[in-house]
Amino acid sequence: MKPANRSVQLDGESLSLDDVLQVARGSARVSLSSRAKKRMTRSRSWVEKAVAEHKVVYGVTTGFGAFQNVSIPPGKLKELQRNLILSHCAGVGEPFPDEVVRAMMLLRANALAKGYSGIRVSTVELLVSLLNKGVLPIIPSQGSVGASGDLAPLSHMAAVLLGEGKAVYKGKTMGGKAALKAVGVKPVELAAKEGLALNNGTQAMTAVGVLALHDAEVLANTADIAAAMTLEAVKGKSTPFAAGVHSIRPHAGQTISARNVLQAISGSSLVDAVDRDTEGKVQDSYAIRCVPQVHGASRDALTHVRKVIETEINSATDNPLIFPDEDRALSGGNFHGQPVALVMDFLALAVAELGNISERRTAKLLDKHHNAGLPAFLAANGGIQSGLMMAQYTAAALVSENKVLIHPASGDSIPTSANQEDHVSMGTIAARQAAMIVNNVRTVLAIELIVAVTALRIRGGKTGKGTAAAIRILKKAIRMSTDDRELTDEMNAVADLIRSGEFSGLI
Repeated sequence: MKPANRSVQLDGESLSLDDVLQVARGSARVSLSSRAKKRMTRSRSWVEKAVAEHKVVYGVTTGFGAFQNVSIPPGKLKELQRNLILSHCAGVGEPFPDEVVRAMMLLRANALAKGYSGIRVSTVELLVSLLNKGVLPIIPSQGSVGASGDLAPLSHMAAVLLGEGKAVYKGKTMGGKAALKAVGVKPVELAAKEGLALNNGTQAMTAVGVLALHDAEVLANTADIAAAMTLEAVKGKSTPFAAGVHSIRPHAGQTISARNVLQAISGSSLVDAVDRDTEGKVQDSYAIRCVPQVHGASRDALTHVRKVIETEINSATDNPLIFPDEDRALSGGNFHGQPVALVMDFLALAVAELGNISERRTAKLLDKHHNAGLPAFLAANGGIQSGLMMAQYTAAALVSENKVLIHPASGDSIPTSANQEDHVSMGTIAARQAAMIVNNVRTVLAIELIVAVTALRIRGGKTGKGTAAAIRILKKAIRMSTDDRELTDEMNAVADLIRSGEFSGLI
């Protein structure tokens, strides 16, 4: 991430993933570009003209979904939009974290800034103002099927603009009206098309997806560092990481991971050691030897996910879309979450694999039959002590849980709205599952790092430049000891270091 306290200007076309991170997890302020305001004004003028001329426009002068054929009288258009938002506030479950809510607000504002939604500039400015002032709607995380976008989550977001719903401000939960009053702004009265512009879109699933992708990319780098430490701890061989091996199967991710491990072990006296611990060993097992291929495939998957998400965050995703230059509104399906759903399932699988192979490396470090002469479970007094035995149990539990979570949400579809919306993406479920897997794998890698550094402490010898740097970081969070002790706090502390990018920054 770039330094905090930046300003992010929205034009609907140039928002970066780093911008989203700066707003979601940093303190960057948000504004609308003058160009965006001009485009929004033009599409808004078209909507107002269509209303004045009594044109039939879906969601503007008609009902929604299965009520598309119901004509709405001019005097009821504002009520129609308000009712849309309130009736769609039907989410359940734990609220999204604050960082996801901030990302959602930003992404929805950016989609509207593109200028195809027919919303008033003042309404989008209110959304941006609440984001800057720290008024965060409480948005339940469950209830979206990801078809007409994230209808329920975005409605909970929009409700606060109306003085409805609930929000958090300065750590306190309050009603939407009280939250607006606390920051000195008045509720908006939605005009024609505005409710639909606010709640039609993929911004809940995409917000979760942006943050999960960033964290997954950090995990990919961390996994290479962890693997390098394990390679040293078991006195493994460097040949599987040699450039020549990967030049003749030149997948980009594979090449990167191999190079990362080689750089991390540079200068090590442990890798390729020839002594009684390694006597008779010709090659390492797959969890070590195939690190470039497994980690690399996950890297390549994340590269594809990034491409899709970068497109999505700068897209218009509501319906209908207003094209004032063509003097028409086009009903389409840009709200459908399928592009995001598929890559979130892909991200989930790619990250789960980083966890699967990490747990196998941890198991090897603790198994006296496979750890090149280290004590069983790295216990100084096996029997009296259990060593780090239970650390592998925890890793095993997490990767097993991931095997349930990687069931592809996008493989399911349940029709809604009386079969008008008869194919849905389940993209928000896919994104939430991916985020859960990312959190689990972060801890799995934390466990490998703890076990590997303990093994290296017992082993002795010179570590590589990169692994030595990782050891210095780990000393901040764990007891460099072989004594039996509570491990939970150390696991959580190392997981926090991983999340902050401490280990990723070594590569």
